[in-house]
Amino acid sequence: MTERAAPKTILLVTGLSGAGKSTALNQLEDLGWETVDNLPIRLVGRLLKTPPAEGQERGDVPLALGFDSRTRGFAPEDLVDQVKKLQKAQDVTISTLFLDCQGAELGRRFAETRRPHPLALDRPAADGIAEERSLMEPLRRWADTVIDTTGLAVNDLKTLVRERFEEVQSRGTTLSVTSFGFSRGVPHNADLIFDLRFLRNPHWIDKLRPLTGLDAAVGDYVRADTDFDEAFAKIRELVLFLLPRYESEGKAYVNIAFGCTGGRHRSVFFAESFARMLQEEGYAPSIGHRNLASRPVDSLENFRDGDRAGSSLQEETI
Repeated sequence: MTERAAPKTILLVTGLSGAGKSTALNQLEDLGWETVDNLPIRLVGRLLKTPPAEGQERGDVPLALGFDSRTRGFAPEDLVDQVKKLQKAQDVTISTLFLDCQGAELGRRFAETRRPHPLALDRPAADGIAEERSLMEPLRRWADTVIDTTGLAVNDLKTLVRERFEEVQSRGTTLSVTSFGFSRGVPHNADLIFDLRFLRNPHWIDKLRPLTGLDAAVGDYVRADTDFDEAFAKIRELVLFLLPRYESEGKAYVNIAFGCTGGRHRSVFFAESFARMLQEEGYAPSIGHRNLASRPVDSLENFRDGDRAGSSLQEETI
């Protein structure tokens, strides 16, 4: 049997329960990494000598190992020592990704899934979260990369993992265009953010409120704003100036984000229009609308936040 070509890159993926380890491992697997979850670290050396599965490509496939407080024989200090010994004995580079999250958010996640915390099966989740945080602190301090997932949606975490751990082989810059609502937070993975709250707001038009920026009536309303064309042209000029320079510097990902208050009308239409322009310029952007499915809420659409619905809402007609 041909001996397996051992991976030269190993990523240890760990962190607090509920912080997103499974999501990170799934994304790494989608990127072509071999992933193994909850394998005792003492078995890693044996794993490296195991022949690949039938049909699996040989060669230097990066390996991601997931472990947490549930892993058999888990002891953070011992784990650090074992990894150091493994790194000296094998011709490999081992790094660590630690997924962190604030306690209140972890408590909310466990409550939503109705799952007990692994360290507090018969106690409140908050007890287990505090105990695990203390237990995992040595690994957090030792980790090469720490990602706080407190304010991240699943897709945001996947994007961060992809940006940091995908092996780029001269494929140029991957471009994405995102719409979002400021009332629901700024996207963590945005490189360029443009605030569109200076445009008049379709939310305050009764016929437009239930629609989105994907609907023609909303698009016509937003485009008719006297500031739309000039703003679009200026942003277009800036982005087309920057993109070649980002690419020449080897920047693998560029995410251009357009925000309005709720993330359903102005930002959606602007992002769609901007993505079409980029396609005409020879780029191939992906497009996502983070808050498209969010329900319209009047209290979020506050004039004082910079929204403009027009000089007289009562005079607007569609």
